[in-house]
Amino acid sequence: MTDPLKTGATIGILGGGQLGRMLSVAASRLGFKTCIFEPGSDCPASHVANYHFKADYNDTDALTKFANACDVITFEFENIPTEALDVIEALAPIHPNRDALATSQDRFLEKNFLTRIGLQTAPYAAVDNAEMLEQAIDQIGTPAILKTRRLGYDGKGQSRLMSPDDAPQALSDMAGQQAVLEGFIDFSVEVSVIGTRSADGAISCFDPGENVHRDGILHTTTVPAKLTPSQRTDAVLLTANILNALDYVGTMGVELFVTSHGLIVNEIAPRVHNSGHWTQAGCAVDQFEQHIRAIAGWPLGDGSRHSNVVMENLIGNDVNRLPDIAKTNTAIHLYGKADAKPGRKMGHINTVTGPAS
Repeated sequence: MTDPLKTGATIGILGGGQLGRMLSVAASRLGFKTCIFEPGSDCPASHVANYHFKADYNDTDALTKFANACDVITFEFENIPTEALDVIEALAPIHPNRDALATSQDRFLEKNFLTRIGLQTAPYAAVDNAEMLEQAIDQIGTPAILKTRRLGYDGKGQSRLMSPDDAPQALSDMAGQQAVLEGFIDFSVEVSVIGTRSADGAISCFDPGENVHRDGILHTTTVPAKLTPSQRTDAVLLTANILNALDYVGTMGVELFVTSHGLIVNEIAPRVHNSGHWTQAGCAVDQFEQHIRAIAGWPLGDGSRHSNVVMENLIGNDVNRLPDIAKTNTAIHLYGKADAKPGRKMGHINTVTGPAS
């Protein structure tokens, strides 16, 4: 293990969205500088980072300069081109590692990994064409959901099949991309665990949060989640299992379905996660600081929760409610996005509902 980063070191972040913004704020609190690599101008992270490399991910010269300017590099989104990582990795350490990134970039590979380490997932099958979809439906049945293997988020790249008759339209919705068919899961609630692992193998997990979605986008996360003590323990232990299996360094989000047959892993995200924003109001050390601590080689924070919290995403025109929200005892986090478009995450709010219970 390398020596811990000293204050004043520069942390590079691939991606300039709201997660990069909040990582930059957390890094600054620990005395680090941040350098953003983001093709877009006036991005949320650029408002608070020390430096912004505005260049495309195929710009080898810019990537080289970026990597040489950073002591360690991380990312705020998964879909970073492999060629860009090739350039960067030769010049600076990247956390989390590329195996974790590659696993999470492809839904089929992700489910293969999860089942290989003994965890439960929805029944699934790879789909590249109409014949494979027909075989997958015979194997899994309907209702089911067809998802692109790569690049899907917030409900995008998905098509539901309520019966085999929906297969042609679902395949058309994939627009020629490789896909995976997943069987529906009968679950009571969806929860997620935000866990962090350091390079020396130490692990700290936050309490599971209970998620509610609207139109495929996370609406609220509430802690504590409606789980039994054993379910809570199992959720944390399986998250630790995933972190160790990937030799992971940094913070990860693990989404789970609670069912009568146990916990089913929906997906993993190798980064700080929307469902972990509640930690900003519920814990002394939030998910963003935990991530910075891990990649900087610092000791992890405790991660214990001192308050019950409801986190709500502000989507699109939800920001019009701000005058009323501001009158309440609610922590407001806005992302600095100029245009409130439908389905666009403009910010979030954290409401403390009482001491931890």
